[in-house]
Amino acid sequence: MKNQNSKRGALSRRGFLQGIGAGAGAAGVLTPAALAKLRPAAPESGSAAAREIELHVNGRARRVQVEPRVTLLDALRQRLRIRGPKRVCDRGECGACTVLFDGRPVYACMVLAVDAAGHRIETVESLGTPRRLSRLQREFVRHDAQQCGFCTPGFVTAATALLRRNPQPGEAEIREALSGNLCRCGTYPKLFAAVKAASKGGRQQRAASAGGRGGRR
Repeated sequence: MKNQNSKRGALSRRGFLQGIGAGAGAAGVLTPAALAKLRPAAPESGSAAAREIELHVNGRARRVQVEPRVTLLDALRQRLRIRGPKRVCDRGECGACTVLFDGRPVYACMVLAVDAAGHRIETVESLGTPRRLSRLQREFVRHDAQQCGFCTPGFVTAATALLRRNPQPGEAEIREALSGNLCRCGTYPKLFAAVKAASKGGRQQRAASAGGRGGRR
């Protein structure tokens, strides 16, 4: 029995190798057109469908070559090397890739790059720099609202749109404006507090508080 099982195993392996040889031989008789279909697709940048578009990003006109299927997020990160918008879910659920599209917060992963041509795009890079943080960014730091920091650009961008639209939002409006962004660290109370502190009402409250302390002294 042992010899028979071994013999069957050897035949099975031989048959497998013979099948591979037959497949390789068949490839030799395929037509050039059929072989072309088996070759890997050409890179996106070199494909016939790619075309050059102009994106207005952070106050600059940038020309980039993309296929119609390329998202704004991919065009920003891979073509223009703008890495503030983060790729996390890549399906319009987490908000980490939020950018401002003509002043409105949108998910960059859900917008085609070709559809963004001619529109004003702002990413977190244009809202402040490490040496010159915006008021909102300073409040994020002061309230320790950034935690791991991966979702922070999306929150800062969405909150910036809110404060431009309404410099003095209430807590309910802040929560609503940030409801499309997810924080896996669960830092929501600090995020809301940072936006409130950066608002006109928050600034007035801090000024009044500081004045009161000065008067007591």
